[in-house]
Amino acid sequence: MLAWKRSRKILLCVTGGIAAYKIPDLVSRLRKLDCEVEIAMTEAAETLVSPLALSTLSNRRAWLQSDFLASSRGFEIPHIHLADWAEVVVVAPCSANTAFGVAQGRAGGIVEAALLATQAPVVLFPAMNVHMFENPATRRNLEILTQRGVRVVDPAFGLLACGYEGKGRLPDTDLILEEIAYALSPRRDLAGKHILVTAGPTREYLDPVRFISNPSSGKMGLAMARTAWYRGAEVRVILGPASPAGSAHGLEIHGVVSTLEMRDAVMENLEWADCIVKAAAVGDYRAEEKADHKIKRNTGGNDQERTFSLSLVQNPDIAAEVGARKRADQLLIGFAAETDDLVANARAKLERKGLDVMLANDVSAPSSGFGVDTNVVHMISRTGGEISISGSKEEVADAVWEELITGGLF
Repeated sequence: MLAWKRSRKILLCVTGGIAAYKIPDLVSRLRKLDCEVEIAMTEAAETLVSPLALSTLSNRRAWLQSDFLASSRGFEIPHIHLADWAEVVVVAPCSANTAFGVAQGRAGGIVEAALLATQAPVVLFPAMNVHMFENPATRRNLEILTQRGVRVVDPAFGLLACGYEGKGRLPDTDLILEEIAYALSPRRDLAGKHILVTAGPTREYLDPVRFISNPSSGKMGLAMARTAWYRGAEVRVILGPASPAGSAHGLEIHGVVSTLEMRDAVMENLEWADCIVKAAAVGDYRAEEKADHKIKRNTGGNDQERTFSLSLVQNPDIAAEVGARKRADQLLIGFAAETDDLVANARAKLERKGLDVMLANDVSAPSSGFGVDTNVVHMISRTGGEISISGSKEEVADAVWEELITGGLF
């Protein structure tokens, strides 16, 4: 995990929506990241989730509506203290009433007053009945907040507590944590950039039930995509048959299966991209002919030959095709999964495919093989630079972007 995600100061404002029952899990997850969490609650929120439970989980008092200008503690001006202390302010769930109050600049309670006073980034998660969310008044209030720089995250679609089905659910905790990370990201040096990433394996079917593939999980490619998003880029991912595993928020995902499908998707998005990251483990070969029906097992006697011959043809080299077609202002980054002669093979591929940067890793090593959460890459650039980067795949990805930007390559 990136170091800047940990040990942060977060003001969590809880308002009057039934989704408040999910907030203890969010507080617990933030505390596991060693974050300090201050909690401010509206009066309505106090009836939906226990202030004592939130206080226990955060290891701090929960600030209630009764604390706002109270005779016993009003001299502390808690809403100003909270507003100045926070590195990010999260409103979850945000009710229609709170959205209206904040949009109008109202300061009738501790939550509204803290939001009015803070200079920290604000991330707001509206959650309510679908018709309340779609009401023009609510939409206008959220638009006003967006125009003021508040990050408003659309609610999820699903079955609502009121019995309706539609857009109004508080997103899952994983998504909320990703949005908090985005707000806390220390750099936006890729803002305005379009990044195209390929990730995961491909599958080359022999018949309707069998295919040739590899163990790629897509984790490295998705880490490259996610860390680019943290830095402000707009990111599209051409993803082979691998699960995003909760890491796809903020990314535009295009799912493909075969190498030919991946090639077509890359070419369709090539003009859009400022940078192309070829992190997918693409199949080099496919069956010359795919059987229409399942290939049956040979059930003959011992005297019968029990072998199966498979004729393969070579797939197109997507990276090389991109290298031949890319504009002068586009950056092309490749990955080389090697098992021997790492640097020599990577350099040869960089030249042969017309890449600007090659990231080579030894997939036979336990710390950088398929499916693991860590990686060790050798970063080689066309300009002659060469460094080694290790860590979690997210740390490696972020370090790659840092090297590209500070080194003037992108």
